[in-house]
Amino acid sequence: MIKLTKYIIISIIYSLLITNNCNSVENKILFKVNNEIITSLDILAELEYLKAINKEFNKMEKEKTFEISKNSLIREKIKEIDIKRIVKKIDIEKKILDKLILDYFRELKIKSIGEFEKYFLNKNLNPDSIRKKISIELLWNQLIFSKYNKNIKIDKELIRKNLLKDEKQKEFLLSEILFNVSENEDLNSKLDLIENSIKKINFSQTALAYSISDTANKGGKLGWVKETILNEKIYKELKDLNKGEHTKPILVPGGFLILQLLDYREVNKNFNIDEEIKKIIKEKTNQQLNRFSNIYFNKVSKDIIINEF
Repeated sequence: MIKLTKYIIISIIYSLLITNNCNSVENKILFKVNNEIITSLDILAELEYLKAINKEFNKMEKEKTFEISKNSLIREKIKEIDIKRIVKKIDIEKKILDKLILDYFRELKIKSIGEFEKYFLNKNLNPDSIRKKISIELLWNQLIFSKYNKNIKIDKELIRKNLLKDEKQKEFLLSEILFNVSENEDLNSKLDLIENSIKKINFSQTALAYSISDTANKGGKLGWVKETILNEKIYKELKDLNKGEHTKPILVPGGFLILQLLDYREVNKNFNIDEEIKKIIKEKTNQQLNRFSNIYFNKVSKDIIINEF
């Protein structure tokens, strides 16, 4: 009966997407995350948002897109709940937020706030709701930094030594799937599920469906990553891969990491050594903070009560 009800909800939402007549939608509460509600209109808006930022989302099965949208909103609500323990209002200075928005949507060729607003208005999405999403992410990242910045460990001299070692360095174009295994799950079963999904559809759609990383909404895309950013364990897994192949699960803080190699290249080291060290330290810091973010999210999620109506 529960599965049937969910199927009916999914069908209604997709009918709404096809007719694109949101004003006539009856807004119903579908989920409650502690005291925060998720409605049918919230799901509809999240579906449209994910379609707007990731073309792969349009290719997925209806039930899968419903689950992804639901999980994405629940994850966002959990972050919001935890942030509100510290700040009263989700609010970021406009100048800072505008800069972050342009950086976040760079792949969509958005170059101004006017273009940002026009792009999402054309998708029948309220730009202010997108601003809130980005604000939550920024405040969450600030929270993680305040909690874990003292735990970051980076060997500056080793970075310098590696940079001076060769005239060229490798760069990898990567996508990721980060997953964990809950108490009632089996690692091998979860891995089989993910591997079968990669074979049946593709890596990007599987990242959308199963990754718990913040890159999931963009199909797991990490972009170009320098070999000097990677730790030794991950580099060893990547260096012998062919284009299109992916690693076995790598145990990392916060879960298991699967990386797909999309492309690679060698570039000359024609850079200022001190500036490059600063860039690498920044990127390595972000990597470690992302891992701490997943650990902390898993921790706070255990105290969250989620009800389905």
